[in-house]
Amino acid sequence: MHAPPRPPIPVETLLLAYRSGIFPMADRREDTEVFWVEPRERAILPLDGLHVSRSLRKVVRADRFTVTIDRAFEAVIRACAEPRPDHPETWISERIVQSYLALHRAGHAHSLECWQADAAGAPRLVGGLYGVTFDRVFCGESMFSRVADASKVALTWLVALLREAGYMLLDCQFMTEHLRSMGARELPQAEYRALLEAAAGQPRISLGTAWRRFAEGYAPGPGVAAGAGAGAGVGVGVATGRAVAAGEGDGAAGPSSPGKRIMQSLTQTS
Repeated sequence: MHAPPRPPIPVETLLLAYRSGIFPMADRREDTEVFWVEPRERAILPLDGLHVSRSLRKVVRADRFTVTIDRAFEAVIRACAEPRPDHPETWISERIVQSYLALHRAGHAHSLECWQADAAGAPRLVGGLYGVTFDRVFCGESMFSRVADASKVALTWLVALLREAGYMLLDCQFMTEHLRSMGARELPQAEYRALLEAAAGQPRISLGTAWRRFAEGYAPGPGVAAGAGAGAGVGVGVATGRAVAAGEGDGAAGPSSPGKRIMQSLTQTS
């Protein structure tokens, strides 16, 4: 017999928890209860310490994926909750999904999506990530890939956007080899709490505005309309390497394609 549905966790409760270094999880997809987690060792990714391998650098610069922000938040969180061969169960229950959808509508949860065109030319979601924002903090929740390098590209874009927007802290919660390979490190919870306090205040610009700085002047990729899917006042857009500057009507990537801008920004001192 299924347990009765529980209401979503209130937005105010979630934000208070994150500001205190705590976040919710569930034991299984079907659970209606959540438990609150405060890791003794917290993984963070320093915004000036992202490791981008030579092969990944080529993928980003080549604009292999069309990258969007907040275009498919619900699709991303549900993709992150799908069973995987090494993780048949998930901590993202339906109650957590609904709670973070409310947080997204309130402007405190965002997603980055990676798309590729299918055989018919329609955009297909192949990777992405989502997380919670407050002050100058981004708390990464989960990521997924359906093709090689998609989540790594999303994370690379995220770091560039956070740097551009004036964020101070990228929280990864738990360490994984995937994150460690990209520069994440662990620190005691007390040090993490100190970083939270230091990151108080507002970023210079929104993540949507930061995204537009990298994407401005470039046409959307196959089958993805710029601005499509905007909701609840959250910025949304599309970035690809197809330039529309004068004299480049053939759509070839120019020297300032979004991926190249991303990589250039990551080589600059914060």
